[in-house]
Amino acid sequence: MKVVVLTGGISTERDVSLSSGKMIYEAVKRNGHQAVLLDVYLGYTGKDVKDIFEKEEDWAKEIGSIGLSNPDIQAVKAMREDGGKNFFGPNVIPVCQAADVVFLALHGENGENGKIQACFDLMGIVYTGTDYVSSALCMDKGLAKELLDYHGIPTPKGFCLKKGEIFEGTVPFPCVVKSCCGGSSVGVCIAKNEKEYEEALEEGFRYDDKVVIEQYIKGREFSVGVIDGKALPVIEIAPVSGFYDYKNKYQAGSAVETCPALLSERKTRELQHLAVRVFQVLRLKNYARMDFMMNEEEEIFCLEANTLPGMTPTSLLPQEARAAGIEFDHLCGRIMASALGDADF
Repeated sequence: MKVVVLTGGISTERDVSLSSGKMIYEAVKRNGHQAVLLDVYLGYTGKDVKDIFEKEEDWAKEIGSIGLSNPDIQAVKAMREDGGKNFFGPNVIPVCQAADVVFLALHGENGENGKIQACFDLMGIVYTGTDYVSSALCMDKGLAKELLDYHGIPTPKGFCLKKGEIFEGTVPFPCVVKSCCGGSSVGVCIAKNEKEYEEALEEGFRYDDKVVIEQYIKGREFSVGVIDGKALPVIEIAPVSGFYDYKNKYQAGSAVETCPALLSERKTRELQHLAVRVFQVLRLKNYARMDFMMNEEEEIFCLEANTLPGMTPTSLLPQEARAAGIEFDHLCGRIMASALGDADF
């Protein structure tokens, strides 16, 4: 089968996407498919687009490890001779149209906000992950919180604030301030006082014109993956220091991750049930990962849903799948099978 693993882009999560893409590409190759690893923004400038899947080339050879600071997006944009007026790089659409399925290894803006999914739907391109509607719902954390709250799913109390607006009410400290449409905890801060709150707003508005301010939940952090509406084992994340920010997510040894989480059977079932409910409420398809906090009174709150979870060496979803007896190569195959509607893949 011909598979494009679509990666890269120009979001703040570019490096994470490249790492996910490299792992997925190598797994797809091991599964016996013809695979191409393609940067959605830089594209392919070779001449033999029709024969691209037959090329004996290691498409992942130049991808390194995840950087612990934001990638230089301006330097990436400078690599495009056309100035990047079109988000899709040269030949991206023709190559994706020639594939049987596109495995989306994109994270952040223009990867998880539904725009690429909508474009692919119009062009008849089959892809992994959820559709454009649910992608857009989940990318906007404020809108997702409203839907969860409407359906009775516990989520931290909070409000949205647009750039230039002034909130007239009282902000409870400590609070969490995060970019409304960010990911990988980029632009997320915990503010304990007014000064830190103003600094957190400034940081959040660096990445988005809207931020979410919500109550800080002190307690334990968990994540639950869902594939085809069925929950995977629960994983607990305990950062060695601070909270589960970008550095703690992708620097090996920065967090202790326990899977299956050390929980009672009742709490495990509750978390898995809530993960499936979130999957349903946000109209998700194929696969996703839901993040939760449990406070000291053992009340559970949903933080968000990730429509294209990381597939890096330290990512949570592959760890959860492994705990369920699903190794990485099988996981990638199962995601592709679900996207293709092939139960016997």
